Amino acid sequence: MKVIYVILILTIILLTVYFVIKSVDFRKFLTGAFFVSAGIQIYLAYAKVSIPVLGTDILQTPEVGYTRGALHFVICLICFYFGFVKKTKQ
Repeated sequence: MKVIYVILILTIILLTVYFVIKSVDFRKFLTGAFFVSAGIQIYLAYAKVSIPVLGTDILQTPEVGYTRGALHFVICLICFYFGFVKKTKQ
């Protein structure tokens, strides 16, 4: 069963990478998604809110929230560049 899960996860990852490479609209969508995610993560970290991880007893601390927020913001900038600024060859 674990092998099936690994194959399924790898398939999803490869499809996502394919769409990111081929579709400018997908990169534009990811820009907005990562921007909102970064804002929420930084806001909750600033408010000192610990976020429970779904299905576990683990809590995400505000320090981890700042790190995730910064990482999502960097990914947002990368997606913004490749989705809006850089012109693709057609």
